[in-house]
Amino acid sequence: MVAESVEGSSFEDFVTRRSGALQRFAFLVTGDREDARDVVQEALMGLYPRWERVADHAEAYARRSILNANVSRWRKRGAEVLAFEPDATPADPYDRYQAVDDKDAAARLFATLPVRQRAALVMRFYEQSSYAEIGEVLGTAETTARSLVHRALTTLRSTMQEHRDV
Repeated sequence: MVAESVEGSSFEDFVTRRSGALQRFAFLVTGDREDARDVVQEALMGLYPRWERVADHAEAYARRSILNANVSRWRKRGAEVLAFEPDATPADPYDRYQAVDDKDAAARLFATLPVRQRAALVMRFYEQSSYAEIGEVLGTAETTARSLVHRALTTLRSTMQEHRDV
């Protein structure tokens, strides 16, 4: 759950209690364990000097920092041109002959969503966060958080339906 009281606790206590959850959140957002570790580290490094001001909403601050760091990395990597593909994954996440299993196909399909929609789904269904909590982390209104979840689910359903019809 996103809303965990940190009043009166130290930064070290917060890191000890919440770093595992932040790592899981970052992994689900980035899709890569190493990137997840990096963005969590960046978020915590940014949180430390601001601890006194943001301790009451440290979880939301850290998650927002993770999302921002992921978007920044994505933008920087968008300019990269790879000499070769490091892993030959099929472009179609529902190609039943190339997908290793349903979990692999679902992960690739999930990765096609925009970052904010992906984050909203992770928070809503994996972490059981309320729409108000999602809105706080994403820096949007509760209604926008609902809209992000709805659009993400609609996109996933339509993509799955298209592949079933093929």
